[in-house]
Amino acid sequence: MKAVVVERFGAPSELAFKEWHRPAVKAGEVLVEVHAAGLNFPDVLVAAGKYQTLPPLPFVPGKELAGIVTAVGDGVANFKRGDRVLCQCENGAFAELVAVRQEDCCLLPDDLPMVKAAAMGLTYQTAWFGLMERAHLKPGETVLVTGAGGGVGTAAMQIAKAQGCRVLAGLGSMEKRDFVLGLGADAVIDMSGGDLHESVRRQVHGATGGHGADVVIENVGGAVFGACLRALAWAGRLVVVGFTSGEIPSVKANYLLIKHITVAGLHWSDYREKMPDAMREAQEELFRLTSLGKIDPPISAAMPIEKVAAGMECILQRKVRGKVVLVTERGRAAGIAIADDAG
Repeated sequence: MKAVVVERFGAPSELAFKEWHRPAVKAGEVLVEVHAAGLNFPDVLVAAGKYQTLPPLPFVPGKELAGIVTAVGDGVANFKRGDRVLCQCENGAFAELVAVRQEDCCLLPDDLPMVKAAAMGLTYQTAWFGLMERAHLKPGETVLVTGAGGGVGTAAMQIAKAQGCRVLAGLGSMEKRDFVLGLGADAVIDMSGGDLHESVRRQVHGATGGHGADVVIENVGGAVFGACLRALAWAGRLVVVGFTSGEIPSVKANYLLIKHITVAGLHWSDYREKMPDAMREAQEELFRLTSLGKIDPPISAAMPIEKVAAGMECILQRKVRGKVVLVTERGRAAGIAIADDAG
C-alpha cells in the first residue's frame, strides 16, 4: 500500500508519498480502508518536528480518517467488516490502510458523506470539549472565536450557534468576513490591526452593549490572547486550544483575580487516551446536530492525498476556509469529488 511518510522533519515539501508496509491488525483493533483523511494544523507541526509529541522517524502522519472496516482483530465486538467509520489516531491516518483501536472508532450515520465525516473529528471535538466542558457554555451567552475561518474556528462557531449562543468571529484578515458571516457569525471582530490591546475590547464591547464576551475559544496566541482577556466579561472563561501564531503568551494572575476570569487549557488527544467514552459520546452528539442541520463542516478543499504538501501550504498561508480533506485513490473511486482550490 501507499502512504504519506515523514522521513525527516521539515517543510511540507519534504513529505514523500511512497510504498509503506501494510499494517497488522492486533487484538482490539480494526483495519480500515481509508477514503478520506482530515488535514489539521497539528499535522503540519508534526511533519515539521515542532509538535509536543513526536514518533520516531520514519512514520506516517495524520490524526483522523473516514473509511470502511476491512478486518477486525480478536476481541472486537462493536464493528464488523463493511462498517463505515470515523477514526482518530495519534498518527498514521494518511495511508491507504490503517489499523486503529476499536475505542477510537465511531460508526458513521448512513447519510453522512465520507468527506464531511473526515472533517468532523479533531476540530469539532476540540471545539465541543472547549465550549461544553472547559467553558461550561450556557444558552444565550456570547462566544468570541479567534481564527474563526479555520477548522477549530468554524466548528466552534457552528456548535455555539447550535447551543443558542451569540457568536463573534475574530479574524486576522477581512478576506474571510463574508465566509464567517455566511456560517452564522453575528459580528466580525477585526484582529488585523496593530493596536489589538485596545481595539479588540472596543469592538467586542461595541458588539455586546458593553458586556464583553462570556467565552473565548482562543487558538492564535501572541497578542491576540492578551487582547481577548481584556475583552472578556466579568466571570468570563477563556479556553486555550492552540497557538497558530507560533507565539505562546503568558498570563498576569492579578488580571484574572480582578475580573473573576477563568483561563483553561485543552489538549484534545488526552480525551482520546484518558476518556474514550466521552469522546465517542461527543462525536455521537455532533452527528446528531449534523442530522438536524445545525452543523455542516465547510470543506475548503478535497485534495488527492498525493497533494498533502499543497494542503499544508494552504494552512500555513491561512488560505483555508474550514477544513482541507485528503482523498485516497479508493475514496476517489467511491465517488468523492476532488476540488483542490483551498483559497
